[in-house]
Amino acid sequence: MEELGIYIHIPFCKQKCFYCDFCSFANKNEMQEKYVEAVINEIKNITHKEKYTVTTIYLGGGTPSILNPECIKNILQEIKSSFKILDDAEITIEINPGTVNEEKLKKYKEYGINRLSIGLQSANDKILKKIGRIHDYKQFEETFFYARKCGFKNINVDLMIGLPTQAVEDVKQTLEKIIQKNPEHISVYSLIIEEGTIIEKLINENKLQLPDEETERIMYWTVVNELKENGYNQYEISNFSKKTYESKHNTNCWKQKQYIGLGTSAHSYLNKKRYSNTNNIEEYIKNIQENNISKNITIHEEQTEESTMNEYMLLGLRMIQGININEFKQKFKIDPTIKYKETLEKLQKENLIQITKTSIKLTKQGIDFGNIVWEEFI
Repeated sequence: MEELGIYIHIPFCKQKCFYCDFCSFANKNEMQEKYVEAVINEIKNITHKEKYTVTTIYLGGGTPSILNPECIKNILQEIKSSFKILDDAEITIEINPGTVNEEKLKKYKEYGINRLSIGLQSANDKILKKIGRIHDYKQFEETFFYARKCGFKNINVDLMIGLPTQAVEDVKQTLEKIIQKNPEHISVYSLIIEEGTIIEKLINENKLQLPDEETERIMYWTVVNELKENGYNQYEISNFSKKTYESKHNTNCWKQKQYIGLGTSAHSYLNKKRYSNTNNIEEYIKNIQENNISKNITIHEEQTEESTMNEYMLLGLRMIQGININEFKQKFKIDPTIKYKETLEKLQKENLIQITKTSIKLTKQGIDFGNIVWEEFI
């Protein structure tokens, strides 16, 4: 049987964060039940389900925790009745402080969810307001407390750097508070200003100012060093975990393993095809109701052996351990150091990668200029 990850996109929010360009809606809560019904029907219509063993399930958003818990239960029940699920499958739900309570968390545990990803971003309440978050740090503390009380032993906390008015000291203080909580996993992302977002507008109007690039890089390496000193292993550019608590779902994506995305705007990688659902929620629901599920899908790429290899390099170089040369040989029947000889020599000369007998990985400088490296394989 083939291994498979499943991603379910929940596009509802209480309020859209100022930096968010994901497919999410703060004004369509009345559509929740119809949407969940559509997702369940999408699951039912997946063909050849018997071929797969599901290793990970990930409910992302949006804000999945804004849904009535029964909706989450119904989606998971349909997946479990339709697929063979690995006994120790990682089942994650993203939650935001201000959208969960003890009762909800208890129910998630009952439904088989065994990993939480809590969106905090910063422990500084003033910064949280500036980026449009609906919660404060105290609400995060309450959420974390109840999560532990309900028995969750695998918790990720999402943080961001490069935020408006954020200083290196803010980052240090946030890290200090989170490290004291001792979560199993911490993700730290640099703010990216996406076109059409509220934060882009505020910056263009000089109502918000961002730290300069040099300060943002100091923030990043402060995170790397502080977390390393406190027992967290950096296994990907933005991800840190205690031993054995790496995110299986994300790691499988970076290792080019197969996954199916369900719901509006969800992306899939199956049989060397990359495709996605429409980001129009009304269209998504209508097509499923009318049994025209294929109308929701846009195919972005049907990979050749060449493009599969290129993507494997690009994704693998996000991982701190980089690309295992023997694994590449086994998968593609060719040595990557020969296949990409000229490119690798160029990147090595620029001190962006290092090559050993067993691996190809980014240098410290390569991590700072990762985009330059990845572009070589696009």
